[in-house]
Amino acid sequence: MSNRRITRKVFVGDIAIGGDAPISVQSMLNTPASDIENSIKQAQALEAAGCDIIRAAVPNLEAVKLIEKLKESVKTPIVADIHFDYRIALACVDAGVDKIRINPGNIGSADRVKAVADACNSKNIPIRIGVNSGSVEASLLEKYGGPTPEAMAESAMKNVELLEACDFKNIVISIKSSDVKNTVDAYRTVAKMCDYPLHIGVTEAGTYKQGIIKSSMGIGSLLLDGIGDTIRVSLTADPVNEIYAGFDILKAAGLKNDCVQLVSCPTCGRTKIDLIGLADKVEQAVGNIRKPIKVAVMGCAVNGPGEAREADIGVAGGDGCGLIFKKGEIIKKVSEDKILEELLKEIEKI
Repeated sequence: MSNRRITRKVFVGDIAIGGDAPISVQSMLNTPASDIENSIKQAQALEAAGCDIIRAAVPNLEAVKLIEKLKESVKTPIVADIHFDYRIALACVDAGVDKIRINPGNIGSADRVKAVADACNSKNIPIRIGVNSGSVEASLLEKYGGPTPEAMAESAMKNVELLEACDFKNIVISIKSSDVKNTVDAYRTVAKMCDYPLHIGVTEAGTYKQGIIKSSMGIGSLLLDGIGDTIRVSLTADPVNEIYAGFDILKAAGLKNDCVQLVSCPTCGRTKIDLIGLADKVEQAVGNIRKPIKVAVMGCAVNGPGEAREADIGVAGGDGCGLIFKKGEIIKKVSEDKILEELLKEIEKI
């Protein structure tokens, strides 16, 4: 994207965030930190789905062993999510974690902040400053009258200053709210205040359906502004669904091109085949195809090829049949029961 915000580049393991790096997609384990077996299974499922970075909550020192086990079990970089106790951060660094998520202002005195910054500096481990509407300092809530975008932005920059005072600049910033507009405004504000890469998302976005809608609005708005270097779609659902949703948002924003772009019409009274069922089958069949092509599934043989002329390959429904077309030109007519098979054959040729 030509208007993408210019940022520093940091590395989480071998995954780059910011600069000219592709926008990465993250998720977080929702298994208890004490349940190492199921945490590993979930991490492996996320890795198989294409997750770029995996975050895990580390609520106490005992849970640090989860970081060690995850590092042994998956190749995906691991982020430790830590609140308040700086000792946990230090232990996670020793355990080989790839990134720390912490709010420096919440871990106590300046010497504790410096201890964490120095430990991360020694191993080139970035720190994500994670501010949300529920973590804004009381003084800022009073100053701005609540967790406004300005309050969240100032909170984030105060935390940045704490790390910069320790000569630490390997920083990623997130400033999330469950309110979409506040989230977008906060990120737009911070984007003008620094050149650190931004982890974007809408926190507590909701269940699968509602969460995807809110995340698409918030993350999508920022991406189209050129803001955002890594994303997480927060869903009250299986974390694997967050990865698929993240990829879909990137595709819709034109930022992920190593895959199939599927377009399909909403159907109307002219449709004479089971287009909804066909579109679902095509979507599933092309999900793992790594070709930068556009595939169209259209319901009307009269308008379909013309409306989807920009598609590399597509099908338009007829009366119990389908017309396979390339770039708007019809290449063959097939029976309805053969549409998927023939369409996939043509995709293989591209």
